[in-house]
Amino acid sequence: MSRAFLGAALAASLVALPFGAGAQSKMVIKASDVHPPGYPNIVAMENMGKKLEKETNGRLTMQMYHSMQLGGEKEMIEQAQVGALQIARVSVGALGPIVDDLNVFNMPFIFRDENHMRKVIDGPIGAELLEKVTASPARLVGLGWMDAGTRNVYAAKPITKPADLKGLKVRMMGNPIFVETMNAMGGNGVAMGYNELYSALQTHVVDGAENNPPSMLTANHYQVVKVYSLTGHLIIPEMFVFSKATWDKLSREDQTLVKKHSREAQMEQRERWDKYTAEAEAKLKAAGVQFVAADKEAFFKATQPIRDKYGAKYAALQKRILDTK
Repeated sequence: MSRAFLGAALAASLVALPFGAGAQSKMVIKASDVHPPGYPNIVAMENMGKKLEKETNGRLTMQMYHSMQLGGEKEMIEQAQVGALQIARVSVGALGPIVDDLNVFNMPFIFRDENHMRKVIDGPIGAELLEKVTASPARLVGLGWMDAGTRNVYAAKPITKPADLKGLKVRMMGNPIFVETMNAMGGNGVAMGYNELYSALQTHVVDGAENNPPSMLTANHYQVVKVYSLTGHLIIPEMFVFSKATWDKLSREDQTLVKKHSREAQMEQRERWDKYTAEAEAKLKAAGVQFVAADKEAFFKATQPIRDKYGAKYAALQKRILDTK
């Protein structure tokens, strides 16, 4: 009787043992991204995995699933919510419909430039929004931010003013703010998954898209459209989130360790991003892509109705963003 009781108690204690409490508590952290190997996000996340493995003597390891192996951003978020994967690197555009406060970053021309955006996400506003993700019912833990540069329109012809977009179907991320932003800019916004875009450009389902130079290059969109117009309408940071289902199984020490290395990954990705973007622009130009200046002031004025419509409930936060120097 006593041996049976002791055996049952021991089994229960082992089941309840938190990760990090014993050598047997190994975990493979599955991380995912839509981008290919060598992309700044991927490298920064892989290096984070190496640090975790070293500091836990192999108890925590990371397996990186790149190149949309686990689907697009929507699928990755859904898998993280149920614990099928642990880390998903996704655009704030994709998270906005889930955690509403993030939509403040999704408004056109909310940031003066990339440097302004970095100061915002590195400071108290960035920390507060990560906490809001964690506190939301989304079953995700906000770990850190990543750069995604400035988004510009690319098509078969120059887009220098709103009138140039008339009649053009332009792919946007699946968030009403983005579709309406493109409509306000003069085009027809079409919500579409990133994984569908190359064939849509090829078959003229859409006439153009908007993104940063590295994405235009690595997704081979430059093979189909050859003019990159510097509209600068969106500067949207990205976020990497951890599955709440798995997070709750980590020990407090391991949670602290993951957060520490997340901040380091945030800063490493940025350094790599700047270099990668410069290289991408050079490669695009070498491949015959024409970079064209655009009238940003005209696009700013055209998109004011979007900021008026969506920005009202973020008025205080917008002011704090604007006041960030």
